[in-house]
Amino acid sequence: MKTVLISGAGIAGPTLAYWLERAGYAPTLVERAPALRRGGYVIDFWGLGYDIAERMGLLPAIDRAGYHVRELRIVDDDGRRVAGFGTRVFDELTGSRFITLVRSDLSRLLYEAMSDSTEVIFDDEIVALEEQTEHVEVHLRRGGARCFDLVVGADGLHSQVRRLAFGPQSAFERHLGYGVAAFEVHGYDRRDENTYLMHTEPGRMIGRFALHGGRTLFVFIFADDAGRWPATLADQKSRLRDIYRGARWEWPQIADALDCCDDLYFDRVSQIKMDRWSKGRIALIGDAAFCVSLVAGQGSALAMISAYVLAGELARAAGRYRDAFNAYEARLRSYIDAKQRGAERFAAAFAPRTSYGLWFRNQVVRAFSWPGAAKLMVGRDITDRLDLPDYRWDGCDTAST
Repeated sequence: MKTVLISGAGIAGPTLAYWLERAGYAPTLVERAPALRRGGYVIDFWGLGYDIAERMGLLPAIDRAGYHVRELRIVDDDGRRVAGFGTRVFDELTGSRFITLVRSDLSRLLYEAMSDSTEVIFDDEIVALEEQTEHVEVHLRRGGARCFDLVVGADGLHSQVRRLAFGPQSAFERHLGYGVAAFEVHGYDRRDENTYLMHTEPGRMIGRFALHGGRTLFVFIFADDAGRWPATLADQKSRLRDIYRGARWEWPQIADALDCCDDLYFDRVSQIKMDRWSKGRIALIGDAAFCVSLVAGQGSALAMISAYVLAGELARAAGRYRDAFNAYEARLRSYIDAKQRGAERFAAAFAPRTSYGLWFRNQVVRAFSWPGAAKLMVGRDITDRLDLPDYRWDGCDTAST
């Protein structure tokens, strides 16, 4: 039985482990966090990622965990609606196969779908990789040296596997000129159920979304060309306060809530572009290979697609990993390139840097309520133009359907 070490227990890693098991492989999942990550931000989930979740039997659980958002509403300083649209347009574009959920909830459901036989190592990370003729010798910070037939980096934008096997992040990262932060609190006194609210001033946006259990999520997207972020929670809070100093709408109350949070997501908005997603016995999937950027809206689905295709090509190649890696890239390269181009066009829409940019963005948003306008403007970015293969898995009697 072939052994595969997967780095990262987010979206791509558990999805890959699930399908590798069905291909007759023995996956091991290593995650540097001490447990599954919680909180974070919400994602819109549709397309081929949704189809893969269906093949995994996860749609009922996703529906229970998720949200059927009715409206995106842009508000002024006093909270009055200035633009927005109902989400029926996305139902039309996706055939009603569309849901919003917290990214960590999707990660948890994918993790729970793995079989009990999958080895999982928390609170550890890869510190060195040495490829040999028949295997990869992996050095773990806590677990010492172990050998695996293959290693897959599913460890996100700041991938350790990519750094060790391919080179520094700076060689592959393209910063898009924005930063992002998010946190959640309990008991915030303003709630608009199933409505995503946005307040935007030139170069900075605040989003608010009501979560289950009395929680509220705040998301911040802001212009920042430097792309250098503070490391500690205290410094991140201070940086966010500096960026939003003088902001209006609910910022004073949100700033008070920020004081109470103990888990703040803070990062830059970037893409990863690589000529190759594999090297020898080592491959990358998801954001580690081709991050389209957090604001693109499909990162989690793309992570699942890449995991499914890589596992399927390994199953089809019957152990010929070079053939499998080449087929994986050939099948997805043009599709991912198109998604990255779409994300570049979309990045500035959240926080336009000028008053005119804000005005123009709001006019575009208003146009979404016109029949056919949304399909014309974003239909090519919403619609997946890729045939998802039906692979035959060693552990299944028939092809996945």
